[in-house]
Amino acid sequence: MLKIFNTLTKEKEIFKPINKNKVNLYVCGVTVYDFCHIGHGRTFVAFDMIVRYLRLCGFQVKYVRNITDIDDKIIFKSIKEKININTLTTNMIDAMHKDFSLLGIFPPDEEPRVTDYIDDIIKIIIKLINNQHAYMNKHGDVFFSINSCDNYGILSGQSLKSLQSGCRIPLNNTKANPLDFLLWKASKKGEYYWNSPWGKGRPGWHIECSAINNVFFKNSIDIHGGGSDLLFPHHENERAQSACLNNKFIVNYWMHTGVVITNNQKMSKSLGNIFLLKEVLKNYNSEVLRYFFLSTHYRHPIYYSEKNLQQAYVSLKYLYTSLSNTKPFPNIEEGMNFEFEFYNAMNDDFNTPKVFSIFFKIARKINFFKKKDILKANKFAFRLQSLGNFLGFLSQTPEDFLQKKHILEESMFQRIEKLIQKRNIARNSKLWKEADDIRKKLTSLDVVLEDLPDKTIWRKK
Repeated sequence: MLKIFNTLTKEKEIFKPINKNKVNLYVCGVTVYDFCHIGHGRTFVAFDMIVRYLRLCGFQVKYVRNITDIDDKIIFKSIKEKININTLTTNMIDAMHKDFSLLGIFPPDEEPRVTDYIDDIIKIIIKLINNQHAYMNKHGDVFFSINSCDNYGILSGQSLKSLQSGCRIPLNNTKANPLDFLLWKASKKGEYYWNSPWGKGRPGWHIECSAINNVFFKNSIDIHGGGSDLLFPHHENERAQSACLNNKFIVNYWMHTGVVITNNQKMSKSLGNIFLLKEVLKNYNSEVLRYFFLSTHYRHPIYYSEKNLQQAYVSLKYLYTSLSNTKPFPNIEEGMNFEFEFYNAMNDDFNTPKVFSIFFKIARKINFFKKKDILKANKFAFRLQSLGNFLGFLSQTPEDFLQKKHILEESMFQRIEKLIQKRNIARNSKLWKEADDIRKKLTSLDVVLEDLPDKTIWRKK
């Protein structure tokens, strides 16, 4: 029985979809003004894992992940780099898709771009104004009135009184309440805009998710997710305006991934400690990065460092080494108890660290039976590979992973293969000194050899 931690109630709850066997899942996507970083990778790998598991359990999942392709950061970047906004956002979306594909993240069922839903956003704002949940100031900006919303702050666990007491009031404030937030921003001369009943402008950030959810799910969502940095104010504001727009609005489970920590600081662009996915993926196999993300429970902070990436590589290398020299054999015998443990762990709020410990138990079985009963080893290898595949792991051949083919230049790969071939010829001719010299040369290239009865296999250190 699947249990999910609900950010709203702060408890693990038994998962019950609104409609039997169907799951509506919405995750706030990327604002595409720059390349994706480790924080994006952590969040979207986590929700990819969740979607994979829900489908494995037989649910029909409709997964929607939006793209914010208009906001101040995008506009400023396009001006700074003297590039058309559409060109900028299209380039960043293409780069995002490339990074996510490398990480084994399946595409969502729908990936709406905000600029395709401006008419829907305007209609919603009109309705909020008519129902006295929003108002226009003298500059043509439209704000949501938080005083018009019951239970504002309930999602993030903050009281309206404490929020107001800690709020600084700008000198040029034109809001009825300093906490009121923007639904529509009037454009200045020369800025990107759409026409609206309030004049030229563009949508605020929070309203876009309410509009897209209303289009795709009619504000009836099983799971709404995102990074914990979105909990306040983004998700709090989205919840408030959606509830005021439709009193039947429902999100059954709010889910949030933990922050990424590096050098004892939260990773953020303002601190300049961001690591881009495309740069990290140049040096690490994509499964290593995926393993790193899921080796910590999705709700907990994750500590990014070279040391922790190396540890993820060592762990995954052990699993692939265990699978090497096996021929996974489909069966319903060996390892079924491990499969039950896998489902129990995943049903406990997607406990992937526990799942990884199960993978290691199976790997130890494989290594034990390799020396005693190769058929049994092959059967356990099937169990490990199939369970790993469920979460996007162990999809490469052990040779490709262990030889680091993803980062090894073709010329170097060919050089290693030729040296091994020459060494085998020397060994077969009993030219032991020449064979030893070639082994030393391979060792200097960080190549580890394993001589089997019928062949020599190798891997990079």
